[in-house]
Amino acid sequence: MAKRKGPRTAAFFDLDKTIIATTSSIAFTRPFFKGGLITRADALRTAYAQFLFLIGGADERQTTRLRDALSELVKGWEVARVNELVEETVKELIDPVVYEEAIELIRRHQANGRDVVIVSASGSDLVRPISELLGADHMIASAMEVKNGFYTGVINFYAYGPRKAEAILALAEERGYELDDCYAYSDSITDAPMLNVVGHGFAVNPDRTMRRAAELNGWGILRFKKPVGLRQGTRAASYIVSFTLVALAFLAALLYYRSRKRRQSH
Repeated sequence: MAKRKGPRTAAFFDLDKTIIATTSSIAFTRPFFKGGLITRADALRTAYAQFLFLIGGADERQTTRLRDALSELVKGWEVARVNELVEETVKELIDPVVYEEAIELIRRHQANGRDVVIVSASGSDLVRPISELLGADHMIASAMEVKNGFYTGVINFYAYGPRKAEAILALAEERGYELDDCYAYSDSITDAPMLNVVGHGFAVNPDRTMRRAAELNGWGILRFKKPVGLRQGTRAASYIVSFTLVALAFLAALLYYRSRKRRQSH
């Protein structure tokens, strides 16, 4: 790795839909189901959440509801079992959905002597092995309360919105980063504070709202199109499609159930 002269700097990357073409929390639905941590109904609910996420339909209110639902879901899970399942499956699940452009960008920053920091609202027990897989130097993630080796369902720190920016400021103070010379990347308008806290912000695959914010704030705009993974990409499309098909099936069932209830009530 090249030694960079001058101020110490870093590149901060959002994870979901920025580095990977899915959401890290929901990516582990299958192993958690097989491992007995969640039920089939839980798996269908998370598949529907995945569908909303992929089509960009999850706004801040829905994201908060998803956070609350997931925190309730993990209540009582054994931390050691979660870590075991994640470690066993992280390469299989995450490797195929990594954007090639994101990996190239990460490697370029590291070659220029910058630290790479993954910043995600997902729990640290999920983000840590993904960060290691990506070769990141540091991570910022949500922290769940643990008592006697089990999750309580309480979120001690939720790395979302302004809290991401606050955590970046704290890490910059600790590591001596010159933020005016740092970079940040995200697909979501909720990460505007994170992009504004550095000198070089970039919107990745922005929707209309994010593109407008990028134009107003002078952020760069990047398009990541190739979720080919770290080793090979043949499974990426099938992985995403399979999740989406399950989600569509669940959505259809949900709409049918609601319409049936309405008919019965009349």
